[in-house]
Formats: sequence, structure tokens, C-alpha cells
Amino acid sequence: MNAPDRAALRLTQFSHGGGCGCKIAPAVLSQMLARTVPGVLPPQLLVGVETADDAAVYQINGSQAIVATTDFFMPIVDDPFDFGAIAATNALSDVYAMGATPLFALALVGMPIDRLPVETMRSVLEGGEAICAKAGIPVAGGHTIDSVEPIYGLAAIGLVDPRHLKRNAGARPGDVLILGKPLGVGIYSAALKKGRLNAKRYATMLASTTQLNTPGIALGRSEAVHALTDVTGFGLLGHLLEVCRASRIGARIAFDRLPLHPAVVELAREGSVTGASARNWASYGDDVALAGGLGDAERVLLTDPQTSGGLLAACAPDAVDSVLAVFRNEGFERACVIGECVAGPARARVD
Repeated sequence: MNAPDRAALRLTQFSHGGGCGCKIAPAVLSQMLARTVPGVLPPQLLVGVETADDAAVYQINGSQAIVATTDFFMPIVDDPFDFGAIAATNALSDVYAMGATPLFALALVGMPIDRLPVETMRSVLEGGEAICAKAGIPVAGGHTIDSVEPIYGLAAIGLVDPRHLKRNAGARPGDVLILGKPLGVGIYSAALKKGRLNAKRYATMLASTTQLNTPGIALGRSEAVHALTDVTGFGLLGHLLEVCRASRIGARIAFDRLPLHPAVVELAREGSVTGASARNWASYGDDVALAGGLGDAERVLLTDPQTSGGLLAACAPDAVDSVLAVFRNEGFERACVIGECVAGPARARVD
């Protein structure tokens, strides 16, 4: 085999999808899981598959519960170190979204070993290790396979006091919805593949996707935060609807209040969109009402798959300032109120 051309090597050329855009569409996933027969369900299993939550939680004593999750995907960027860092940040996000503190991680690695140089594959692992070091945890092992497409992610283990556990269930009518990060990562990734993402916007995407969702720990300890999740592959509307279904409420969003990455509306209108966005809308669009003034670009942003996206919190109205202060103290300057929970069926309205 001829040695690969390092200068011409692009990780994204090896994958048919990238980042959380690789996720199976919500409708297909529901069909796959529809006939799943529950196995052993011990009372210590506080969170399983029942509400499509971010992680499984198993109580081990009165003050401790184990949080376990896994997440992996194909390259969303071409730089191997950045790919590893983004994937690790995304995997750890599910631990933070449960209000938990990470303990350690296991690497999940699939690489086309006959097509990628060893130093490239090693750089992917180093990117993930750097993020885990930032989170204060070790990569304590893992598993590797030879695969057609590059795959990297983590199995992440965390710890939480069951009294501080946060779920995507529990939101109440009247709760305020707060989003921690801007939207548009999927649009940026699509623009990158088309050569339309400049260096400044790439830096913006990288900074967002490698920012650990550490506010989840403090939000977990707040009684005023009634529900918590992170926005990833199903887009803002998809994960919001999961909160609505789990909590048996509806939600209303103000589009003009949404934090957006720079130029994402323009990029969407130019065609820099992911296939996952359309699959997401096909899966849950019947449960969404869009105001008349919102067009295709706005719909794409609402369904855009967010790799390592922000936390979405539902909190009591009188706690908005304190919740925003938690985000600000952790460096999430763009966190903001985007809407509210309402009584009614599990549907979302965007004005």
C-alpha cells in the first residue's frame, strides 16, 4: 500500500456523516426500540430507557449513584486532535446533563488502519485524552477495532447524589427554558465539508464543541432546576420534545431569542445543511407548530444536529438569574432564556 499523502489527508473524506449528525433519526430509533423487551429492572436502576434520557443511573447507596453513558461518532472535522477533543467533550456532556461529576472514561475506537497513518490515529486519542484531563478524569482503558470509517468516542462514568440527579422529566408548566450554547454546529460542519467555513468560524465551532458542560454539576444541586438535558443530534426541537414527552407538558420557543453562531442563517440559506436536519424534521415535525414568518432556514436551525451542544434547563421563573449566573461563572456567556414550558400536549410552538 502507498503511504497516504499527509498534506491532502482529510478525516471527513472517510465518513458518510459526521459528529452527532451520524445519529439514527428519532423516528427510526423509536421503531427499533418499540418491541424491546425489558430485562431485569432492579429498584436501584433510577434511570433506564423509559424517557430517552441522557444516561443510565444506578443507585449504590443513600448518597451515591453511578451515571453511565456512551457516545461515539465519525469525524466532524479534519484535524485528528480536534476530532478527538470534540468527541470526548460530547460524550462527557451526558454525565453533566444528569447533574453528575465525571469519574473516568473508556475510549471507543474504530479506525481504518490500512488507510490512516498511526500518528493520525494517535492524535485522535490525544485529543480525547486532553479533554478528559481538562475534566479531571483518566481514560482508564477502552476497546479498538479495525473499521471502514474512523470512529471515536467514550464510555463515560460519573457519580451523583440521587437527591441532585437531574432528568429530562420533571419540567413544569410555567418553567423557563434556558439554553447554554449557541446553535448552528451542524451547519458549520456542512459548510466545512463544502470548503465554505473560514478559519474564524472554524475556531468558533471548535471553541463551542470543546467547552465542557460543567454547569450541569451546579444545576443538579439546584432545586429550582426541574429538568435538564443537552442538545445534540436531534437538534433543539428534538431534545426539547423529549423533555415535553417525559414531563407531559408543552413548550413555546421565541426564535428571535435563540443564541446562534455567526452567519449560520446565511450559510443555511446557501445550502450548508446536513441530511440529519431533514431526517429530524421528518421524525417529529408533526409535533411542532412554526409561526408563519419562519422559513426553511429557520426550520433547519431548529432541527440542526448539535455535536457537543449546550445544556437545556427548565427552571422556576424566580430562579432565572441564579441559573444564568451558574452558566456565566463557567464561561457560557451566550446562555440565555429561549422560551417557557406550558400546560398541554407534548408539542412545541416556535414564534
